[in-house]
Amino acid sequence: MATAATTLTLSLIFLSFFNVINRNNLVSAAATTDPAASFIRTSCKVTTYPAVCVESLSAYASTIHKSPRQLVMTALSVSVKRAESTKAFVAKLTKFHGLKPRERSALKDCLEEVSDSVDRLSKSVRELKKMDRARGPEFAWHMSNLQTWVSAALTDESTCMDGFAGRAVNGRIKTSIRARMTNVAQVTSNALALCNKFAGQY
Repeated sequence: MATAATTLTLSLIFLSFFNVINRNNLVSAAATTDPAASFIRTSCKVTTYPAVCVESLSAYASTIHKSPRQLVMTALSVSVKRAESTKAFVAKLTKFHGLKPRERSALKDCLEEVSDSVDRLSKSVRELKKMDRARGPEFAWHMSNLQTWVSAALTDESTCMDGFAGRAVNGRIKTSIRARMTNVAQVTSNALALCNKFAGQY
């Protein structure tokens, strides 16, 4: 009986393992054959953080399809959302009691920088919408504005993180701010790379 029970248990474990492997293979195969997912992965190769790029855009594959313009629009929109979320997070931290003077100062400066980043990224989204039918010099003008604003937003995000460098600010506040700002900076950097690639197609 013990042997039969052991055999049954092993069979069930093997079957469960086989099902997991098979399910993962099916998911992988589906991702490989999905044109939109493949387009996103290929496009993200030009970015500095391709894994972050794919992770942040894959959920919007059905919207992006294989459109370079929609890819850029989505990348910018993701950057705006994450920057807005980080802005709200920093704003809450500035209201904490017991902050050291250096921490409060760094948070206020960061909030200003993130606010500027949100504004510039939002301008970039609006600028891209104006480019729907733009061609030639008009396209180049709008694209130049867009690239300038996204680049400036990236600088804002970097400036915020610089305020938490060194040993003057330590602990959970520094760790949480830098983690969030790093993610925002990465998606913004990726958006800029995709913007540059899109600009080069015209």
